[in-house]
Amino acid sequence: MTRPAATRSVAVVSLGCARNDVDSEELAARLETGGWSLVDDAADADAVVVNTCGFIEAAKRDSIDTLLAAHESGRKVVAVGCLAERYGDTLARDLPEADAVLGFDAYADISRHLDDVLAGVRVDSHVPRDRRTLLPLAPVQRRDAAIDVGIPGHAGGPQQVLRRRLGGGPVAPLKLASGCDRRCAFCAIPSFRGSFVSRDPQDVLAEASWLAARGVREVVLVSENSTSYGKDLGDLRALEKLLPQLASVPGIARVRVSYLQPAETRPSLIETIATTPGVAPYFDLSFQHASGPVLRRMRRFGDTAQFLGLLDLVRSFDPGAGARSNVIVGFPGETRADVAELERFLTAARLDAVGVFGYSDEDGTEAARLPAKVRRDTVARRVSRLTDLVDELVAQRAEERIGSLVEVLVESVDDGVAEGRSEHQAPEVDGTTSLLRSSAAVGDIVPARVVATNGVDLVAEPVAR
Repeated sequence: MTRPAATRSVAVVSLGCARNDVDSEELAARLETGGWSLVDDAADADAVVVNTCGFIEAAKRDSIDTLLAAHESGRKVVAVGCLAERYGDTLARDLPEADAVLGFDAYADISRHLDDVLAGVRVDSHVPRDRRTLLPLAPVQRRDAAIDVGIPGHAGGPQQVLRRRLGGGPVAPLKLASGCDRRCAFCAIPSFRGSFVSRDPQDVLAEASWLAARGVREVVLVSENSTSYGKDLGDLRALEKLLPQLASVPGIARVRVSYLQPAETRPSLIETIATTPGVAPYFDLSFQHASGPVLRRMRRFGDTAQFLGLLDLVRSFDPGAGARSNVIVGFPGETRADVAELERFLTAARLDAVGVFGYSDEDGTEAARLPAKVRRDTVARRVSRLTDLVDELVAQRAEERIGSLVEVLVESVDDGVAEGRSEHQAPEVDGTTSLLRSSAAVGDIVPARVVATNGVDLVAEPVAR
């Protein structure tokens, strides 16, 4: 049952990571194609689609709070995204305020599902299943099999970019792949995002061109594990080949790669990222810890010496390359000696940004079943201690950049003050650069010299090219 287009309006609320943002824009495009009018404010909508995050406990709470707030507005509320995919009918039972809970397989028919919700037709809630079982185990067999599985961000083609931007600005995420084949003990993402599937390179290039035509100057390549790109296409060096092509797309001035797995970050990829014109020399390396024993229990690889060696290789190609990471403290069995080793690594690593997270059990993960749990108050103390150390270290690293030349992509201008990001600063997580005495406009890339810092943020003065 379909209502007249003029009376069907929807607001799409996106929570969580940049991958979710891309999925939200796919949903928005499908809804607009289906005759829905997109509005920014839920108060102006007939229905609200909340693209939830199901990664960690805080993200789950935020998703549920957002769903409840949307319900209180009196609008029809539909939950999609990772929390909906992960918990499905259980979420629907425990949260009756949601009028529908839909999984990834429902995205292709999202307009019809919302029509039913608005008409009062009952929509069956998603029933979760382990999405790792939906595709063949052999990566090279996945490309054809993937067309029968609902994988957000993989529906477009070179002639059909199925996306509608929900925000403006000169920067946009661009999905490289979905899913993950790694089995980190603490992570549930593969169970609800599925096995790793690369997007076709031509699809990625077509979407970059589409974004450039809408004013985007920087594309940020996102995935669960960008270093795996191409393995299911039969080409482990596919990313090295794709990056120069993306950097050559007319209108795209900067390409940034995110979510690198240290164990898969090969020297040829490092060289490509660090030396290709138009590709930001930026390394988002997911170290998670530095103690060898802790990393083995996490089902990961490496240690302090190997990680420092990896960073040394990065800086041999570009001494000013940006590097960031995330670490987890309080993993089961972590000792004070393990924490001291992590501190030793962070002190030596000279990272530009570090996220510190306290461990908590996640449903269905191996780590949730491990013994030797660290007390919650001990985890909290370690998070506080590491956060204080990291704040000091990243501020020192920023100060090391005083006097250096940077290329600043301007993202906002307010009262004559231009603010943007240098090549070592990713959106939202790595700080910003303010330009003094600049007449730059949004979207300009301005060469500048760093003259001061404020924590991780830089202050720079424009210089002549």
